[in-house]
Order: sequence, then structure tokens, then C-alpha cells
Amino acid sequence: MSSPLSTEQLHVFHAQERAIFSKLVMNFSRPPFESLLVIATWLWLEDFGFENIFSIILALPDPLLAALSYEAVSCFRCLDSSDPRNGFYKIPLTKKYLKGNMSLQLIQQNRYSATIGIKNFLNTVCSRIFSDILQRVLPSSSSTSFGTRFRQPLSIPGFPHPIFGSINVMIDEVRGFFIPHGLWGWNANCIATESDRTLFLTFSRGFPVSHIEVIELFTKEFGEDCVEGVYMQQDNPNAYNANVNSSRQQQSLYARLLLDSVATVDRILNGTHKKSFLMYGKHIWARKYEKRGKPT
Repeated sequence: MSSPLSTEQLHVFHAQERAIFSKLVMNFSRPPFESLLVIATWLWLEDFGFENIFSIILALPDPLLAALSYEAVSCFRCLDSSDPRNGFYKIPLTKKYLKGNMSLQLIQQNRYSATIGIKNFLNTVCSRIFSDILQRVLPSSSSTSFGTRFRQPLSIPGFPHPIFGSINVMIDEVRGFFIPHGLWGWNANCIATESDRTLFLTFSRGFPVSHIEVIELFTKEFGEDCVEGVYMQQDNPNAYNANVNSSRQQQSLYARLLLDSVATVDRILNGTHKKSFLMYGKHIWARKYEKRGKPT
């Protein structure tokens, strides 16, 4: 069994990330919240398959590092845009220095996997390895008494973030932190909720769609095991196994489609906010399910 890492060991393990983060917030005076998201974005891209990002970036001169960090901002901002060409510049330096077919379109096609991945690295890695650096650059942390500061998380302007939520940066010494197996030891499904894996489907009035037709459409297109549940309007929670031949007083106009993974959500939507499908002459529209208050 692996032994937990001390603060010093953890800092050594992430020495490249710490060196780059220090440059962003100290040398370039970049906002801490933005710099945290830049590092989390690069961590996700490295885990996604673009290898040795931090080694490549750290070897570049400071002007190039600064320019790449601005492009990283475009990368995470495009996750909240319907069209990466609308309001965002291209990322030529990122395409040049990161090995592989890198583009904003690629990130947007993996929008929900990227969002969960960046959020994960923000809270499991960045929140632990930069606390001492953040103490030096955040004005509020220097004016807080030591007794309070020791146990309270740092307040970082810019969080909670509208896409990535909150970050909990504790100033206390890191204890008992294990480096997981594999590169980072996680996948999107580890932290994805059912809502993260759910699509909201709508149907045309006068063209009733059954459970079986929904299942047939998506399993035929995206794999026989991709559907975990179909919950029609007015269904009970066990609607997946409901008798599709049962009579209904009213046509269902919408449904929730629970999928096997966030990656499948990205494959279905393919970078769009809304996707249209045709099944036996019936239109089915799919978009990401957003849980609001009481569940539908």
C-alpha cells in the first residue's frame, strides 16, 4: 500500500505545475482564479491525451508561456459557448506546441467531460498544491489572524465560478494525500452525478414516441449498453422497464434519458446545445438535462 505524501513531497511531485502557477500569479500578475482554471485546464488536457504539457510549457520563454495561458482561458471559456468561433480567438500557439490535433472545436465536442474533468482537477489537485502561493498573492489572507487563517479556506475572488463552481483551498498542512494509481487515477464517471449523465428529450405533439423507440434510437447509434434508463413524462422511477404497449391517456411530450457516461453525452450532442434525431418519421430533440429545484 502506498504511503501518504507530506506537503513537501506533494510539492515536489507537482513542481512543474507550481513553477508555472507562480509565474502566472507573481510574474505576470494574472488573477488567481483565472490562473487556477488555466492549470486545471492543462491538467485535464494532459489527462485527455496531450502528453507532457507542463514540461513543454515550462521549457518555453516567459512571453510564450504568458501567451499560452491566454489561449487556455479561451479553452475553458468556450465550454459555455454554442459556437467557439463566436467571440473567441483561435489558439495557434496551443496547436503548435501541444502534440496532437488540438482545437477549440475538439474541446467543445467534449464539453461535459471537460467541465467535469477541470472541476475535478481544480478541487483535488489545484486546491492542495497552490495554497502557500495563494497566501502570498491574496491580500485578504495576509490580514487574517493566524488562528482563524489556519482552519478557514482561502476566499478567492472569482469563485464560485458559473461553470466550475467553488474551490476549497485550505491553508492547513496537507496530510494523508495519496497519489492515485495511473496518471491521475480518476475518470469522469467517478464524480459524475446522474444529472451529469442525463439528456432531456422532447417530442412533437401528435407523434407519440415510446420507451422502446427511444432505446432503439440511441443504442443503435451510440452502442447497445449506452442507455441506463428512460423516464417518460408522468412515469414512475421504474419507467425503464414499463410496458410500452400500455394505453396512455395523454402522449408524453418529454423524457429523461439516463446514459452510461458523460462521454456518451458528449458523443450524442457533439458540441451542440441541442441535437435533432428522426425515428420512424418522428422528430426527437435532445439537450443536456439541467436539474432545477424539484426533479421533473
